[in-house]
Amino acid sequence: QVQLVESGGGLVQPGASLRLSCAASGFTFSIYAMSWYRQAPGKERELVARSVSAGGSTNYADSVKGRFTISRDNAKNTVYLQMNSLEPKDTAVYYCNAGSPKFGYWGQGTQVTVSS
Repeated sequence: QVQLVESGGGLVQPGASLRLSCAASGFTFSIYAMSWYRQAPGKERELVARSVSAGGSTNYADSVKGRFTISRDNAKNTVYLQMNSLEPKDTAVYYCNAGSPKFGYWGQGTQVTVSS
């Protein structure tokens, strides 16, 4: 069965870095677009970053451009989100998505809290 397992979240101070990982199984990872979404309390889930395919195009929410980088390793069926210069507004549950938000697969989420 399809599984997406996120890891790497935690509590950090403003300005710190974190790297999230999403290990995928149960589908042909290399042909799927992979994305990271986040949802803060009381807010809708929003797209953070998307990778169409390894070596292909990526796109980012304006709020994270220049700070976050999405990457993927098709050999390991894993997608990453490197988050630098974290800010309190980045606090949210971060979700991995394969395919599309409406018809794709979702992980269970990992909490990222940025606070001093």
